[in-house]
Order: sequence, then structure tokens, then C-alpha cells
Amino acid sequence: MAKFFNEMTADGTGFSALTAAATREHYREFASWLSEQAPETIQRQRAEADILFRRVGITFAVYGDDAGTERLIPFDIVPRIIPATEWAHLQAGLVQRVKALNMFIHDIYHDQNIIKAGIIPAEQIYKNAQYRPEMHGISVASDIYAHIAGVDIVRAGQGEFYVLEDNLRVPSGVSYMLEDRKMMMRLFPELFARNKIAPVDHYPDLLLDNLRSVAPMGVENPTVVVMTPGMYNSAYFEHAFLAQQMGVELVEGKDLFVNDNAVYMRTTRGPKRVDVIYRRIDDDFMDPLAFRADSSIGVPGLLSVYRAGRVTLTNAIGTGVADDKSIYPFVPDMIKFYLSEQAILNNVPTYQCRKPEDLAYTLAHLPELVVKEVHGAGGYGMLVGPASSKQQIEDFRQRLIAKPDAYIAQPTLALSACPTYVDSGIAPRHIDLRPFVLSGKNITMVPGGLTRVALEEGSLVVNSSQGGGTKDTWILEN
Repeated sequence: MAKFFNEMTADGTGFSALTAAATREHYREFASWLSEQAPETIQRQRAEADILFRRVGITFAVYGDDAGTERLIPFDIVPRIIPATEWAHLQAGLVQRVKALNMFIHDIYHDQNIIKAGIIPAEQIYKNAQYRPEMHGISVASDIYAHIAGVDIVRAGQGEFYVLEDNLRVPSGVSYMLEDRKMMMRLFPELFARNKIAPVDHYPDLLLDNLRSVAPMGVENPTVVVMTPGMYNSAYFEHAFLAQQMGVELVEGKDLFVNDNAVYMRTTRGPKRVDVIYRRIDDDFMDPLAFRADSSIGVPGLLSVYRAGRVTLTNAIGTGVADDKSIYPFVPDMIKFYLSEQAILNNVPTYQCRKPEDLAYTLAHLPELVVKEVHGAGGYGMLVGPASSKQQIEDFRQRLIAKPDAYIAQPTLALSACPTYVDSGIAPRHIDLRPFVLSGKNITMVPGGLTRVALEEGSLVVNSSQGGGTKDTWILEN
């Protein structure tokens, strides 16, 4: 069995009995509580959680799923616990990383100093599908492009943290972070009396303050809306949830219109000016006059208002160029270039298959590597070498040879595992962490984030679209 770091126990090779000697210090209070629980009690509360999540409507749409359009995201009652010292390290690294990414996006749409310095090849930017030349020279509020960032972090075999990817376009999952916490507090209130856990329920307030802080210049009391593609989008629950929690309107493109170089919302009392749009729609569909002419979910003329600085879009148009997997290898260089600092959080070592030497290595070691599409997301379009058949590897080899610049490769990390309730009982399952970083006048975040768990034994794919589940994430304050 491959060695991996167990978040709960000091046994580095797998799951061990929950004894005081084996349990990591920050998990001991929880382990003590868990040992006092009857199995039937835990099973009953797990079933209650499923019922409550269905009642609230916490589902995830899976496109092309023959079993139905809506799926409940499995919720596990064993939390992922992180001590305060570890969180302080992660937080410092996240602030540093997101600050540099915002500076990078501003730079490539303005002076392009990082290209002139030869740090990133020009073709990596200009040929990137997420690069928007329409944004060149456009000033955005506070020079912030990625107002909401979801940064995926993993812990590897020896306990070290790595950033797996940056999600800067329309990062999702924060509603599950909030609902997981509410569920744990409802089912197990005694745990929150026995452990000093940092709160996360103020995230909607932080988000609203962040959105209001980047309103167009001169707007004193900005109107904020959440813009959704509609109820058939996979993350529609989250769109509605965040609008409700912030106390703002949830709108679709048909609810907005442009007039006199401003954006208005249709209301029962007549048009109302909109100043900040938290959009959950991809760039291509935002404005049919500027991007895809066949978009029926956008707002004609929106880009012209945005370019004039009379509405703020969060996240900014063109932000996706910085979270593309072909740009990911350069983030440590960005941090050094813009901030004159070494990266606090490391990248996973990455082979860029557009480079002949990296392609040759990747082709020679496919059974050992994880290969990802540079524009891919949601766990699709990737090869996990150790978990793939010879035929799958050979099929992927042909795709790589045909279009090497569309892929990157990384070593298969022994992701850390956390005890998780599965059909056979409690067993280790691999996890990652997605903290949510808010950038406005200041950079803020709630302690923790969304812990995703791969429920299949041995699987490293935690994405909800691939059958992954979620856990509550505790940052201990003591």
C-alpha cells in the first residue's frame, strides 16, 4: 500500500485504531467523542443529514448523467481538522498567491511586463482560449480581477502542502462549506462545546462587503446582484443560496438591460440601476454583442458599460487566463516577479507537454503520472496513470501525441487521507481543501474552506461531478 499522510492518526501508512497514542493531538477530543458513540446512533444521524440536505435542495446537477439531472452530494460526518498554526501558514500563502495572480492579470491586460521580461512566453497568453483582447487597457475597480478565488490545496505523503490548482473564473462550493457546518452544528452540538472551532457563517457578510467595496467610482450605496445562467445550471443551488444569504437579488440575463451606458434590473417598481454583478456565467455568454452571438443568457451591451467603468463584474472578464493549467506552472515565478518573495505554498512539480523534453518524459512515464487538459475542469479529460488500464493509457498516449500543448502532467501525489464513514464502516479516504479568498479593498477569508473527499477506495478524484463527497472543515482556535 502506498504511504499517505493520515490527517487523524499518526500511522503514515493507513488507518489505525483510534487510540490516544495513535491519534494526532488536534484530533484527540473528536476521537474521544467518536469512541463514545454507538454505531446505530451515527448511522441514524447520517441518514438524517441526507434527508435534511434533500429537503433543503442541496443538490448538484451532473450533465449527461443517465440517473437523473440532480444528485445529492454525499456528506461525511468525520470533520477535517486543522490546527491554528497550520492554518496561519496556509492563510499567508493564499494571500500571497492571490495577490500575485491579480497583479499578473492586470499586467497582461496593460503593460505586459512579465512577458517583456521573458518569464512567460507570449504565446502562452495570446493563444490561451481564456485571454480576452477586449480587456486590454481597461481599468477595473481597485485593479482587482479575481474577487473570489477558490484555491485547491492538497497535503502529500510527508505532510507538506501543495497548491493543486487555482479557480478564478466562477469558483463554486462555498455553499456546501456553509451548509456542512450548519449540519454538523445541528446534529452534534456537543462537539462545538468540546472544541473551539473558528466560525465560517459570516462568509456571506464578508462576500457582500467585498463586492460593495469594488463598486464603480462615485457610487456610495451600490446595488449588488447575483447573476445566474438559470435553474438548470449545475451550481444553481449555490447561486440562489448566496443571493438569499447576502439579501440581494438573484437575476438572469433576461432580468437586466443596458440603457444610457448603465445596467438596469427590471423590478415591479420599474428599472433599478445595478452597480456590481456577481456573475456565475462564463465570459463567452455574458454579452452576445461582444462574445457568442448565440448566447441567450447574457446582456446585450454589457461589455461596453463594463469598459466604461460604470458597472463592476466579479470576477472580471478575462480572469480565466490566470487559472488555466498551462499558466499554473508560472505562478511561483509571478510571486517572485511581482512581490519579490518566494512562494509560501509550493506548486506540484509539473511537466508542460508543449515542451519536447517534458512530452518525452510524460510519454515514457504515463503509468506513473496524472495528465490533465490545460482547459479541463471538474475531473474530466484527465488520466490518472496508476488507476488506468493499459488500453486507457495507450488511448491517452495518442491524444497526447496529437496535441501535446493541450496537456500538462504531474506526479501522482499520495494525497492525505481522513477517516470517513463508508458502507463498510470507517476507513481512510483521500481529500483536498478549497479555501475561498476574497479580494477587494482588503484580502479576507473565513478560516477553512470546503474539504472534498474521494469516496471510492484508492481514488484520488474528489470532484463532486465524479462522485466525490464533502466534509466540514474545522480550524481550531486554541
